[in-house]
Amino acid sequence: MKNLEYIICLLLGCMFLACSTDIKVSKIVNEEVEIFPDYKEVTIPVNIAPLNFMVVNAEGVETGLVIEGAQRKIMVKGPNFEIPQKAWHKLLAEEQGKDIRFTVCKKENGEWIGMKPFVMSIVSDKVDKYIAYRLIAPGYGLWNKMGIYQRCLESYDQSPIYENKLTDYNCVNCHSFPMRSPERMVFHMRSKHGGTVYLDGENVEKLNTKTDQTISALVYPYWHPSGDYIAFSTNNTLQAFFANHINRIEVFDTESDVVVYNTRTKQVMGSPLTMSKAAYETFPTFSPDGRSLYFCSTDSISPMPKRYKETHYSLCRIDFNPENGTFGEKVDTIYNAKSNEKSVSFPRISPDGKYLAFTLHQFGNFSIWHKDADLYMVNLDNQKIYPLTEANSENVESYHSWSDNNRWLVYSSRRLDGLYTRPFFTYIDANGQAHKPFLLPQKNPMKYYKSLMYSYNIPEFVKDKVKFNRHAISKEMRESKGTDLTFRK
Repeated sequence: MKNLEYIICLLLGCMFLACSTDIKVSKIVNEEVEIFPDYKEVTIPVNIAPLNFMVVNAEGVETGLVIEGAQRKIMVKGPNFEIPQKAWHKLLAEEQGKDIRFTVCKKENGEWIGMKPFVMSIVSDKVDKYIAYRLIAPGYGLWNKMGIYQRCLESYDQSPIYENKLTDYNCVNCHSFPMRSPERMVFHMRSKHGGTVYLDGENVEKLNTKTDQTISALVYPYWHPSGDYIAFSTNNTLQAFFANHINRIEVFDTESDVVVYNTRTKQVMGSPLTMSKAAYETFPTFSPDGRSLYFCSTDSISPMPKRYKETHYSLCRIDFNPENGTFGEKVDTIYNAKSNEKSVSFPRISPDGKYLAFTLHQFGNFSIWHKDADLYMVNLDNQKIYPLTEANSENVESYHSWSDNNRWLVYSSRRLDGLYTRPFFTYIDANGQAHKPFLLPQKNPMKYYKSLMYSYNIPEFVKDKVKFNRHAISKEMRESKGTDLTFRK
């Protein structure tokens, strides 16, 4: 009994010491501190996980951190600052709508000297609880392990949705959810056990999506808000490599169309205006009311890839009638990219229908390897187009997804090293302006991002955890012949 009491006292003592960091700052000096990730002056949601960071070039220096709100302080020893999650979430809840102050300190001659403080702005607009993404090596044609994963944004918990080791290391790609719901999902498998995986609750179905009337199997997806339709592109895609070029690779279409899949009738349908031989159409997205289909389009150009720099994709829309699955009789051009010698990819509309975010770059449609690619916005009320300056960098900004409350964009960026895409989050305020973004937080971000040899691909917001049975998916894709889709003429 005495031994047990001794152990309990020892544990309680250790807990007290671990929580009793006391940093008394004797003075503040006007010296900038370099940190990784750069979380200075960022805007963050009230429910985000702690934004841990480290002081750069602090070897041999004793460092500390003081985080201050109006009612609470958090003090942490460094140089790798691991902020206690419980205290962090309490602080954010208390300070929503306000700024919290960060002071990094260094110990000199027994005193704590604070360097120039910085702030983070806490907004009450929550971010969706999860994001889903593919992790893939940033190669061009060779790959082995990959998977589709999800991450809880309120903590550091990552879990697999599906990993390709379950189906002989085939390619898994293009995951999509209806209106950020975790209850339904589609993604593709290529090569072995190929087909489209259609998930609805506990139902798993393999779809064979190539028809005699379409260029290819279905490719880039986007769900209709009703869940009754999914828009897809069909593409004949090739790639070219550069020996000496600012962009490492060019991926281009020699044909592409936009079609819509009816989830009830299992039919694919299209319009002569979205399946024109005179144009390449790609990257479809429905409006939140379900009555408009937006996509990117450029004139057909031959021969490719010789003339790849002449492909300038404009932002277009066509009416869509969800009652009978029919298309309008004309295509409207929202942004004429050719006249501006630019190109559009990845149009995505905010859930309230007010704004459309897209990626703008010099040419082509595969912007994830274009260093000049930036995020732009269209105000759909007045058609004003403008860059999301605060969200952009000197490197690639590409794929992006809206949160359910219209206030957050998650997007992939190569700004850290030019090679690996990482997910960043930017706050979109009521005026449609972006705020300084922050990198997806990790428990030890320097160690994690320096050692991770995979890129984040297609970050998508999801409102809650995805819980599909991975082994049921594997069994269906391995053993089923699949359902053949038909084309509605």
